[in-house]
Amino acid sequence: MTTGYAKSQEASLGSGPPQLTESWALTTAARKMLEAKERPDDIDGLTQAVRINWRLWTIFQAELIEPTSPMPADIRSNLLSLAAFVDKQSTSILGDPKPEKLDVLININRQIAAGLAESGRRQQEGDAAARNAAQQQTPAGAATTSRDTRA
Repeated sequence: MTTGYAKSQEASLGSGPPQLTESWALTTAARKMLEAKERPDDIDGLTQAVRINWRLWTIFQAELIEPTSPMPADIRSNLLSLAAFVDKQSTSILGDPKPEKLDVLININRQIAAGLAESGRRQQEGDAAARNAAQQQTPAGAATTSRDTRA
């Protein structure tokens, strides 16, 4: 069953800045790992949560190594280093699945998600301001195209 909140989240993810989608994905992965940590006897759940998070970070890595990535080189380098750390931590957890090892991945996801959410909100505000400015430049009711109807 999908709640009204979930439906509005899905709608905004499809139309909002990509940073908001990335933030949502990291937050969801962090929540899954936290839930796994709270069930220490469920090793399958723990490994599944880590694998989901690892896949997410692999997607980020693939985007970051693209030569056409618009991200500044220094930020890209830092995120790739962080992704390499996530790789190592994930393999460590999968090799020796202990719930307390999840803390570092949960914290990384939460911190990066918070930054992405803030960036996405700023992007949305900027987009809204640009739309408002464009609307104010066009008088209400004015035609956007002109046609000379004189014969």
